[in-house]
Amino acid sequence: MTVLPRAFAWQRTDTTGGEFVTLDDRRGLYAKGTAFAADNALYSCRYDLHTDEGWASTRLEVTAEGAGWRRTLRMERAAGRWRVTTGEQGDLERVLPTAPFAGIEEPDRLHQVLDVDLYNSPLTNTLPVRRLGLHRAEPGTVATIEAAWVLLPSLAVLPLQQVYEVLPGRRVRYSSEGFTAELELDTDGYVVDYPGLATLA
Repeated sequence: MTVLPRAFAWQRTDTTGGEFVTLDDRRGLYAKGTAFAADNALYSCRYDLHTDEGWASTRLEVTAEGAGWRRTLRMERAAGRWRVTTGEQGDLERVLPTAPFAGIEEPDRLHQVLDVDLYNSPLTNTLPVRRLGLHRAEPGTVATIEAAWVLLPSLAVLPLQQVYEVLPGRRVRYSSEGFTAELELDTDGYVVDYPGLATLA
C-alpha cells in the first residue's frame, strides 16, 4: 500500500462533521479521503481520487454509508468519455425519502467535464484551481467550468456549471446556481477557509 506524503483536515463549520485526506500532488493528484457529516442524514464517506498530470480528473471511487445502507460510486474517464457504475445495499430512502438514485442515467451529459466536485468537500475545489493555474493567476482572471457534482449521501451525479474568479490575497470567488463564496487558498491552491462550510484544521 502506497504511503502518501501530505495530509489535510477540515472541520465543518455548518454542521457536525469533517474531512481528512492524505495525498500525493507531485504529478497530478492522488488522494484518499474520509468525511462524515450530520447534515441531511448522518453518513460517512470514503473516497479515492485520481487526476492526470495536468490535474484533470480521471477516476473517483466513493463509498457512502449510514445506519442500514451503503452506496458505492465509481467514475472513470477515458478517451474523453465517463463511465459511471454504482452499487447499493440496504435502503437509504428509508432514512432520506428524497434521496435520488446514485450515478447518472446519461453519462454522455458529462462529456465536457474535467473536474469532479464531491459535495461539501473543500479538497475538490482545488481541482479546477490547479488545473487552470488559478492559484497563480492575476486578480480578475475568471474561469467557467462544468464539473461532475457528486451529491452526498445519495452519490447522484449532476453536471454543474461553476465560475471561479481570482481575487486579491490568495482568494477566489466561487459561484454556481446563485450560490457564491469567497474561498481563501494556501500557496498550493488548497482551501484554507470556505465561509459557511469548513476551515482547515
